[in-house]
Amino acid sequence: MSSDSDPAGRTDTGFDPVSFLNDAVPVASDEDVAEMRELLVDTLERHSDDAALDADVAVDDAGNVVASRGAALDDLGGPGDPDTAGSHVVLNTHVDTVTPHVAHEYDGDAGVIRGRGSCDAKGPLAALLTGFLSVDPGDDRVTLAVTPDEETLSTGAHALVTDPDGPLSGLGDRDGDAVLVGEPTGLDVCTAAKGRFEGTVHLSGVNAHAAEAESGANAVAALEGVLAAVREFDAERDPHPELGPASLTPTVVSGGDATNQVPADCALTLDRRSVPPETADGFRESLLVALRDAAPEEVGVDFAFTERDTPFLEAFATDRDAPVVRALADAAEGVSDRAGRDCGAVRPFGAATEASYFADLAPTVVFGPGDLADDEGAVAHADREYVRVAEVEAAAEAVTAALRSLVGG
Repeated sequence: MSSDSDPAGRTDTGFDPVSFLNDAVPVASDEDVAEMRELLVDTLERHSDDAALDADVAVDDAGNVVASRGAALDDLGGPGDPDTAGSHVVLNTHVDTVTPHVAHEYDGDAGVIRGRGSCDAKGPLAALLTGFLSVDPGDDRVTLAVTPDEETLSTGAHALVTDPDGPLSGLGDRDGDAVLVGEPTGLDVCTAAKGRFEGTVHLSGVNAHAAEAESGANAVAALEGVLAAVREFDAERDPHPELGPASLTPTVVSGGDATNQVPADCALTLDRRSVPPETADGFRESLLVALRDAAPEEVGVDFAFTERDTPFLEAFATDRDAPVVRALADAAEGVSDRAGRDCGAVRPFGAATEASYFADLAPTVVFGPGDLADDEGAVAHADREYVRVAEVEAAAEAVTAALRSLVGG
């Protein structure tokens, strides 16, 4: 976060988000996050000690890096004493990246940092670190909770939100509680996102010789009606006012064992992008009704979600009038000149995120430097992944300003 008096971009803690990002992007974290986690812990401990910030830093059993500043959880109060309750603001992002690792490049002339994780999500992490290290929460509390596997199973985030005695216990008990999730949003404030479910339709028939097809029950032929039901599944459903319509997309199909045999089995994988208020269980129930109505009576129909140890990332929507939304939108709009683009628009996010886990606890927004895609195509998860230095600095300033309006009195 730069300033007129300090062109190097250092905060009063000595932390430079751009220098941190240039250290972080070269660290491969697509297959193993251990080295990146060590860098993060070392950074937190070193800057906390240098500035006498008294931040508690730990790595929990799920591999989350958790650091907290300000009042103890027991001192924040709760629903029983709303007039004296402090606020708890959680800053969350992730250190893992998708494969393959893409080498780091710092282009000072263009003002760009390239490489895997530069925008998803080490750039947002640099901005969150700036705010965490810069703002004194006073009688409130700020927690930095950085997860290890957002791109896969989200076991870290799941552990955070399900531990009754963990660092997020009691989150949402107070009016000022909030969560800020770091992802590449182009410095817009994202208050909603679609969820993502995945599962497989299983059609079961009866084998028979193809010369006597009517003596069996053809599971592959049953796909005709099933695919029609998939296409029409959302026809009567109203689109979400912010996120638009949900989608249901067939992605993989398999069935049959021999070219002269009526197939008894067929499997169709579906990708669901949900909108509120749909839940995973509600989707499965309504899908099964539609598919069973569409398939022949002699063919059995079932649907099973892809097995995973944690819940799917569901859709979420935060009230646009929530204090965290207003504070961050005002702060982001104020750094538009520094970022070199219009910032602070309140809009949905284009991808599923761990924000859905936290949104059940407290008002949650998604924010950060960089873009999922630009005019040339994909940026995040692509070989050309990059983030602009000016946006990292502007995001750091915006997070800091928003935090100062939310905590510390």
